[in-house]
Amino acid sequence: MELRQLRCFVAVAEELHFGRAADRLLLGQPAVSQQVRRLERELKVELFDRSPRYVRLTPAGERFLPAARGVLAAEDAARALAADLAAPNVLRLGTVTGLGEKLDLILDTYQRRAPDVLVELHAAPVRDRLARLSDGRLDAAFVRGTIAEANADLRFLPVWQDELVIALPARHALADQAEVDLAELAALPLRLTERRNHPALVDLVTDACAQAGFRPILGPAHTTLQDTLASIGTGTPMWTVVYAANARMTNTHRIAFRPCRTPLALPTSVAVRRSAPLPRLLLEACRRTTPTRDDQDS
Repeated sequence: MELRQLRCFVAVAEELHFGRAADRLLLGQPAVSQQVRRLERELKVELFDRSPRYVRLTPAGERFLPAARGVLAAEDAARALAADLAAPNVLRLGTVTGLGEKLDLILDTYQRRAPDVLVELHAAPVRDRLARLSDGRLDAAFVRGTIAEANADLRFLPVWQDELVIALPARHALADQAEVDLAELAALPLRLTERRNHPALVDLVTDACAQAGFRPILGPAHTTLQDTLASIGTGTPMWTVVYAANARMTNTHRIAFRPCRTPLALPTSVAVRRSAPLPRLLLEACRRTTPTRDDQDS
């Protein structure tokens, strides 16, 4: 019997869903299923009643669950003690714009688990962020989108999807709608940052416009969020995209924020060096502030 088998069993028992358990453990769903099957073979008992529509514990699984939790709790206590003895007293974390209240929740959750660790936040363009991470000036970094350039020194651990909403003048007719179809924006200039600053965002929006049947008319380049929104709200009608978390924290009567009928979102990952231990406390803090997505049952 191995600890990884027990971790997979407990995760599935608590989620009652192999896909969500895999997300929680940062593993592939087949690996979780395989570990549970190995445990069942070793114990010579079925722990789960599986069907195409549900997963639930068998009576044997219900009896075994407290014991498995006890073993993992003892392991967690031992790891926590070891971490306290060896943990650095500073976590240098690269951040991205538009996290809004999520960043506060992550930091609060992390520092409850590691109260003696000082978290230093470093904001920089994505290329600089990854360079600092590679050479050891950062310990971890949030990264949005898929990184086109392969970096053998880094690994990217998915944590959530960041939703984007449309920002347009509140006086515009489209602002009266509950949601906006991208094709309806074809005649309005689009304000975006220059691609070198955020290639994942620019490619996401321009590709979505192409799928909607038009090539966007590019207006002046995006500067700061405040200045861009002020310009959109007072001048010639234009539009841009804003992270939903930023939109929730922005209070202006000149701008209307509306979801796109075809949702726009960028995947966000925690990037770390392959040679470094997994930042489990940071990943746990991200998971606790982000709902998991539904997957197919195993």
